[in-house]
Amino acid sequence: MIAATPCFRCVLPLALSMLALTACKDVPPPGYPGYIEGEYVRVAAPLAGSLARLTVQRGDQIAQGAPLFVLESEQERAARAQAEARVRQSQATLADLEKAKRPPEIAAVQAQLTQAQATLKQAESDLARVRPLVAEHFLPPQRLDEAIATRDAAKGKVAELTAQVNVMNLPARVDAISAAQADVKAASDALAQAQWRLDQKAQAAPVAALVADTLYREGEWVAAGAPVVSLLPPANVKVRFYVPETTLAAIRRGQKVSVRCDGCPAPIAATISFIAPQAEYTPPVIYSRENREKLVYLIEARPEPPNPALHPGLPVEVTLAGS
Repeated sequence: MIAATPCFRCVLPLALSMLALTACKDVPPPGYPGYIEGEYVRVAAPLAGSLARLTVQRGDQIAQGAPLFVLESEQERAARAQAEARVRQSQATLADLEKAKRPPEIAAVQAQLTQAQATLKQAESDLARVRPLVAEHFLPPQRLDEAIATRDAAKGKVAELTAQVNVMNLPARVDAISAAQADVKAASDALAQAQWRLDQKAQAAPVAALVADTLYREGEWVAAGAPVVSLLPPANVKVRFYVPETTLAAIRRGQKVSVRCDGCPAPIAATISFIAPQAEYTPPVIYSRENREKLVYLIEARPEPPNPALHPGLPVEVTLAGS
C-alpha cells in the first residue's frame, strides 16, 4: 500500500490530462477554415484585331456600360459603308418600280399619240373623198384599197400609242416589285450584320465591377474570343470552406453562416449557395468509421450583401448559424 501511493500520485495527473484532452476532442471547433474566391467575368470580342485602345487599368472600379477596350476596325467600317450604299441603291430601284414613268417620258409618247390621231383623221378624210370617186369610176378601185389601208394603219398606230400612255402611267409588275423588296431586305440585313461586326470591336462593361486584370497591351494582336479584361463584380465574391462528413447532414442550401477574417471588425453574414455532391480527399477503401472522419465536403456561401472587405484569396473562418 505504501509503495503504490507514489504511482497513484503519478497516474492521476496523467489520467486527468487525458480526460481533458478527450473532452476537448468532443467540443466542436469554433469555425471551419475557408477562403474567399471570385467568379471572374472575362470580357472578349468575338472578332480578332489589334488592341487600339485600352481604357481601364487593374484596380479600377467601373460602372455598368463603361468602355473597356477598342480593337482596330478599318475593315468593318468599310464593310458597313458598302452595305449602306447597297441599301440606298436597292431602295432607289424599288421606288422607281413602284411609281409610273417620268412626266417627260409620258409627254413624249402623248405627243406621238396626238400626231397619230391627226394622221388618222387625215386618212379618214381621204377615204371619204376617194370612195365616191371610185364608185363613179373617176378613180380606179386600187385607190380605194390604198385609202382604206392607210386609214387602218393610222387607226392601229393610235391604238398602240394609247396603250403605251396607259402602261406608262402604271407601276411595274407585281413580280418585279416583290423582287426589289426582297433585295431591299437582303441589303438591310447585310447592313445590320456589318453594323454588328463594327460594334463588337468596342466592348463595354456588362456589370459594375472591379477590374481584376488586363491581359493585353495596346498594339498587341488579340485573337477572336480571347479575353482582354477580367472583371470581378461584387456579387461574384463567394466563401469556400470545408466541413467534415459528420456535419454534412445538418447543412442545407439557404442556411445562414457567419464569416470571420483577420481585420474584419465584425462577422459577415452569408448564405450557403452550393454543397458539393462528392467528398474531397476520399480514400479508395471501404468507409469505416476511421476513414469517414477523413472525408470533407466543399461548401460555398455568398455574403449578403456583398462586402468589400472580402478579397479573393483571403483566409476566413466560417461558423454555421446556431453553432
